[in-house]
Amino acid sequence: MAQINSITFDPPLINTSCAWASELHQLRELYDCVYIGGITTRTATLNGFNEDASNTVAFTKDSVSSINSYGYSPNPLHLYLEWVYSLLTTPNAKGDGPSKPIIISITSADDSELSEMVQQIQALRQKLHVEYEAKVSRPAIDPSTLIAVELNTSCPNIKDHPPPAYDFISLTSLLEVFANAFSVDSSLTFGLKLPPYMYSTLFDDAVSTLASFSKDNNSNPFAFITCTNTLGSSLLFEDQVLAPTAPGKFALPTSFGGLAGEALHSLALGNVYAFSQRFANHQSPAIRKIVVIGAGGVTRYDAVARMHAAGATIVGCATLLGKEGIGAFKLLTEKP
Repeated sequence: MAQINSITFDPPLINTSCAWASELHQLRELYDCVYIGGITTRTATLNGFNEDASNTVAFTKDSVSSINSYGYSPNPLHLYLEWVYSLLTTPNAKGDGPSKPIIISITSADDSELSEMVQQIQALRQKLHVEYEAKVSRPAIDPSTLIAVELNTSCPNIKDHPPPAYDFISLTSLLEVFANAFSVDSSLTFGLKLPPYMYSTLFDDAVSTLASFSKDNNSNPFAFITCTNTLGSSLLFEDQVLAPTAPGKFALPTSFGGLAGEALHSLALGNVYAFSQRFANHQSPAIRKIVVIGAGGVTRYDAVARMHAAGATIVGCATLLGKEGIGAFKLLTEKP
């Protein structure tokens, strides 16, 4: 069991934002899975991303790794909010009331658009709370308290839009939107999905950027980070993957893509350790409270254990989910 703010994840295993959490039926299957303690939606934009046949994935032959050219979800935010409402107001497969948290993943490069997205999520939380208060026989958990928001600052596959988490000036502007919302409602649980960092100064700059939003060192708008997203500008040839998705010599139609799975595991562990150490040793109590969700190459039971040993409070999985389906999470909980 683990907590982010007042939100409990039991067990501390989730799916990370990915293409296999795009549609309602996928989210329902994830939400009903007994082996995970919460779910994350695919990253939504306000009006939906223009996905086409070039946005796809290939899995490697020699390891549980993948390369993908996916961008964001083709489904707009309002659809995810409808689906989240449905998940949090209907009984699960066992007939129990909803109790698992849902991390809504969103993104935008525009401050005003991002602000509108946060307002829409707040409107959903308010609707859920009002309906909960109006019930004569209330469930044990107010569903409005089960929602967290993750800002995806790290997708490497968006043409002409590099991940803002590599540019801390751009990142700060986006984070101010969340900070402003948090100043109005401190019950909001915000986090960031970060890309792989490869230099110590980048970890330092990221932590400093987060710390700049602390108020008197006691509170910070950002309760968690998810690290790491895929490694962009990666290239695999068709003979390296199980089913090439492009004619020609490369695994993907776009040639380049984001590398994930076991091939990324060591770098992901390094990112988790670097951040967890910096948070734990920070002078600000608010920064010491930030939770790390570790992701990248979580394909076996021992990989989950390594993530926790590196400092992850919660562990996330995507590539194995894409390859094995919902049964991936049972595999991650079975000690060999």
